[in-house]
Amino acid sequence: MTSPFQQLAPRYAELWSDSPRGRGQREQVWKVIDGLFQPGDRVLDLGCGTGDDAVHLASLGIEVLGIDSAARMVEIARTRGVNARRMAIEGLGSLDGEFDGVVSNFGALNCLADLGEVGEALARLVGPQGRLALCLMSRYCWRNDWRHLLQRWSGHAVWRGIDVYYRSARSIARQFAPHFEFERRVSIGRGDHQLLIFRRRSAC
Repeated sequence: MTSPFQQLAPRYAELWSDSPRGRGQREQVWKVIDGLFQPGDRVLDLGCGTGDDAVHLASLGIEVLGIDSAARMVEIARTRGVNARRMAIEGLGSLDGEFDGVVSNFGALNCLADLGEVGEALARLVGPQGRLALCLMSRYCWRNDWRHLLQRWSGHAVWRGIDVYYRSARSIARQFAPHFEFERRVSIGRGDHQLLIFRRRSAC
């Protein structure tokens, strides 16, 4: 089955990034993550899509490696100058190198059944005191679409054949807790998304 993200890639900017809602939420995220990283830092972008966040961070002097499972997303990101490679987040175990931090924006991690495995992989890749900025779709939010709200509150839905998991900030923090200390939660888009900030724990 062709990934829906592969199909949506050519229209991603129109459908999300350049829409008033998408642009507004992305700018909210940038206001937070801009203060987490410094020029010269090396950051890993999980589910980089067409490269919006990577391009923004690069403009601040930050080196970014983006990964995405959709080949068309990666192709578009590369045309924008992003160092992007096709790789599923589940394949992080095969990635080498050390990073000062990680970003993941707008629900890429909602498509993973086990965030504990992601935390284990990132613990190997992120240096001491490195930061994670993970933006996921919230489990608890308020919107006019009650059917959509009930799907979120149930914790699980299927979208175009893909399992989507909605978790609370507390449950996500527990899954990253062995290696990362939870610092804060920032509501994005009036609760549509939640941006969670973590710091790499010092090795014992």
